[in-house]
Amino acid sequence: MLIFKSKIKNLPQHTQGANAKSKIPKIALLDYEMGNLHSVSKALEHAGADVDIITKPTKMDKYSALVLPGVGNFGDCAEKCREHGFDKLTLKWISSGKLFFGICVGMQLLMEESEEAPGIPGLGVFKGKVKLFKPKDPALKVPQMGWNQVEQKSRNPIFNDIPNNNYFYFVHSYYVEPENAEIILGETDYGIKYCSFIQKNNIFATQFHPEKSQKTGLKLLENFVEIVGSW
Repeated sequence: MLIFKSKIKNLPQHTQGANAKSKIPKIALLDYEMGNLHSVSKALEHAGADVDIITKPTKMDKYSALVLPGVGNFGDCAEKCREHGFDKLTLKWISSGKLFFGICVGMQLLMEESEEAPGIPGLGVFKGKVKLFKPKDPALKVPQMGWNQVEQKSRNPIFNDIPNNNYFYFVHSYYVEPENAEIILGETDYGIKYCSFIQKNNIFATQFHPEKSQKTGLKLLENFVEIVGSW
């Protein structure tokens, strides 16, 4: 398990207010051939960030946040991440206390393992596993594709000006089940209530795609960029 240097349980006080002073942050977006890079990059730029797409480990001093996207098979994503050297880079980044955002399989990779790819480990940032949806209701198809609600489990500046139970866009067959329920920031119902948003200290990660979630998703990314700018 990764040991966090930061002992902060909540976000720093200066990120709490809507009027917190911020700057234009420079964000690194990891390209390991398994992410929806164009849409994520454009959405982050629209949200006010200066984005660089990174294809191999490099000096990261100039960046204020790291974004790990991911689409497709958990095992393929995990192996490609390691091939590109982004596993070690991501773990080092997270342990440094700088801000991180994982999207879809980029969130799932934070777990130890997945039913989708037995024997292929995740990054192990959190204890827990990724499980296959097995809905009893035949109307609930797998994969889940489309809009669904996210119940906000606690107040957080990432949700500024976003009403509770708002809709975001999902495309996935597997869901995250962390051992520590305290890291669950949002939950979604798809036959079962499952974790769709994680937050702990400097880590944010969503199962849904904010870059595909229209105005609400862009607002969420704007809030993240504001947090980054005042971190």
